[in-house]
Amino acid sequence: MVDQAGWLEGDISGKHVLCLAAGGGRQSSLYAAAGANVTVVDLSGAMLELDRQVAAKRGYSLRILQTTMEDLSGLASASFDIVIHPVSTCYVPDIRPVFDEVARVTKPGGIYISQHKQPVSLQADYQRAERGYPVLHTYYRSQPVPPPRQATAASKRLRESGAIEYLHRWEQIVGGMCRSGFMIEDLVEPVHAKPEAPANSFADRAKFIAPYVRIKARRRGEVGESKPKIVLL
Repeated sequence: MVDQAGWLEGDISGKHVLCLAAGGGRQSSLYAAAGANVTVVDLSGAMLELDRQVAAKRGYSLRILQTTMEDLSGLASASFDIVIHPVSTCYVPDIRPVFDEVARVTKPGGIYISQHKQPVSLQADYQRAERGYPVLHTYYRSQPVPPPRQATAASKRLRESGAIEYLHRWEQIVGGMCRSGFMIEDLVEPVHAKPEAPANSFADRAKFIAPYVRIKARRRGEVGESKPKIVLL
């Protein structure tokens, strides 16, 4: 499989991989094809049914669990070598319980690869003004981000119609991972900008605002430890 960044650190055959909030058949089949023992978790039964169908068609064996990101009680502690988490944290008001649960089920030294919506992308408008895309919404907020004022090509791609989404600050994303027991090893902003993209398109907005951030973190500590130890000097 393609791993241009090298984050998976080579052959994943035989490794235990959790595809978190990743129903739909794409993620689970990708890692199963590489020989991993795959568990896929999603809240949507319809999305998980797609995973079942793809696995059956291609002869893959999957473990499937329908639950929320914040409740992985159906999974044993320290049971995964790798956790793959596509964009989905924007749908929960508090991401700390998610990180705590991911830390619990990840083996010490295990890898957590996640992607999130950039905070400013949820703050900014989708309609281009004279100098770019203006910021409309406050950064420090506990309420959901209002839906787009006007439908554009960018808003249709970046915001799911009817979904309730929450902005998470950098401190909550990066700091939250660290406080839950992870070490950040790498961080990238996937480039979606195109110089000649038309105004109000996804690629034009991405010239001003990076829509996503992808983070590689490693689980530290002993088995069962979900929070870093604090030593007073």
